[in-house]
Amino acid sequence: MIRSVVRGIGSALPRRIMKNTDFEGVVETSDEWIVQRTGIRQRHIAADDETTASLGEAAARAALANAGLTPDDIDLIVLATSTPNNTFPATAVEIQNRLGMRHGFAFDMQAVCSGFVYAVTTADLYIKGGLAKRVLVIGSETFSRILDWNDRSTCVLFGDGAGALVLEAQHGEGTIADHGVLAASLRSDGTHKDKLFVDGGPSTTGTVGHLKMEGREVFKHAVGMITDVIEDVFAQASISADDLDWFVPHQANKRIIDASAKKLGIAEEKAVVTVHLHGNTSAASVPLALSAAVADGRIKKGDLVMLEAMGGGFTWGAVLLRW
Repeated sequence: MIRSVVRGIGSALPRRIMKNTDFEGVVETSDEWIVQRTGIRQRHIAADDETTASLGEAAARAALANAGLTPDDIDLIVLATSTPNNTFPATAVEIQNRLGMRHGFAFDMQAVCSGFVYAVTTADLYIKGGLAKRVLVIGSETFSRILDWNDRSTCVLFGDGAGALVLEAQHGEGTIADHGVLAASLRSDGTHKDKLFVDGGPSTTGTVGHLKMEGREVFKHAVGMITDVIEDVFAQASISADDLDWFVPHQANKRIIDASAKKLGIAEEKAVVTVHLHGNTSAASVPLALSAAVADGRIKKGDLVMLEAMGGGFTWGAVLLRW
């Protein structure tokens, strides 16, 4: 059978690093308060000349270089983002142009923090359906553009960045030993919309709006929803937590990561954690964490890796792949 195998990975972060102490005197908060409740110590904030498109391009170029490929080798770009450069056209098309790619097709995917997991699953279906041989999957965000910098409950949580994967069609045996995407589970429930949303949009206010979140409500639902999709993937692949080499969760809150791993029986040392470095970068979160673990040698060829995310909507999902 056809499998979507990872050929390359890359990431990009804005130049500016904003530490927790930089918020002191701006809003009523402290480094200790932020670390205790979230695990975040710093985040990257995009400058005026750094956008979702420019960060996405940089991550894409890094992934292509890692794969030993060029834009000419790519058939499709899927960009996961909630912070596009323009309402339209899709920012994926702008990245396509920046890469000098004059063939194939490109589109954006909007599932907030779950966006990259949704995008990997979508790319896998295009590959299995024969519509693309190689897909550039990108998660890129500039969430600093939609934050209310006077709201201490949200402005300290988010950061900017981008990560990318190159997926390639390869033949597999149809077993758990294959490389590439092995199983996936996606969910959404719109009844939770008002718990995490942006209070603006072209069709309602005609403005961009700001991020609004009921943090306790999100936390309350997160662990159960994450467990739901991961257990579904375990069942699809006929494996257990013990079979995983690495767990790469959405980097929103260290307490959510720890609670989810504990409930699923995933050993703490198998969880890749970068929330202290990046904060919550929404759709860029999972590929940034994945890229970091590959770069430092933790994730190696043949490792079994679980990706997971939950975001506004609510949306949530998990993908199992063998590196």
